[in-house]
Amino acid sequence: MAWSTFEHEADVGVRGTGDTLAEAFAGAATAMTAVICDPAVVVPRDPVGIACAAPDRELLLVDWLNALVFHMATRRMLFSRFELTVDSDAGGCRLAATAWGEPVEVARHQPAAEVKGASFCELRVEHGAAGGWLAQCVVDV
Repeated sequence: MAWSTFEHEADVGVRGTGDTLAEAFAGAATAMTAVICDPAVVVPRDPVGIACAAPDRELLLVDWLNALVFHMATRRMLFSRFELTVDSDAGGCRLAATAWGEPVEVARHQPAAEVKGASFCELRVEHGAAGGWLAQCVVDV
């Protein structure tokens, strides 16, 4: 799994890549944490279960990232480890995940921004010719 961020006007793009779709989604989630703080300083000690469903993979990525934003805001947590499965069939796509993190400690985490939500801007989920997966979108900060 790999992750990166990219510039996009006043917001920030998040991108995950991996051998599987689940790895790419986990990478996008890690990139979203990186918009807020260094993911390496977030201790993955408290698990939170998350489930999402959507008609296609692109909408599933947006729902996944927005579910993480919801849990970050309501639980006042940051996440740094993600384990998930993604299934799809003619009825749509489903994701089941556990995100591990810890409560925000401003002095230690030094949050640089607040992610308000994932958007449809630059939204791409695709399987590359070389076999890897890409999952990306822009998040509002």
